[in-house]
Amino acid sequence: MRIALWIVQSLLALAFLAAGVMKATQPLAELATQMTWIESFPAWAVRAIGVAEFAGALGLLLPSITRIKPVLTPVAAAALAALMVGAAGTHVVLAEPAMAAPSVVLGSLAAFVAWGRFVKEPIVERGTDG
Repeated sequence: MRIALWIVQSLLALAFLAAGVMKATQPLAELATQMTWIESFPAWAVRAIGVAEFAGALGLLLPSITRIKPVLTPVAAAALAALMVGAAGTHVVLAEPAMAAPSVVLGSLAAFVAWGRFVKEPIVERGTDG
């Protein structure tokens, strides 16, 4: 289970890091050619989503790797799962149900990491027994 969690955490971190950097830095007109939902949101919301994904990606790995406040890893995973629920809902509302599938997959994997790191295989903070 420990290895599976590390693999999923790492893959999710890469996915959210790439998505977050793209949404936070690329021109909105360019993003809109790749993602139709961009036109339905204000620019600040698109950028905020990108920053949230970027921060979540860091939160999936850094606290666990450093063992400094590792409880932040499942918190980040839970936040990313919630973000993906919103993303899937947005695609459904915009009549793009097929586009909701990646959000559902990413959200499910993030929920798995949250459960795994909260319950099944929590990482112990540096300097504590356990």
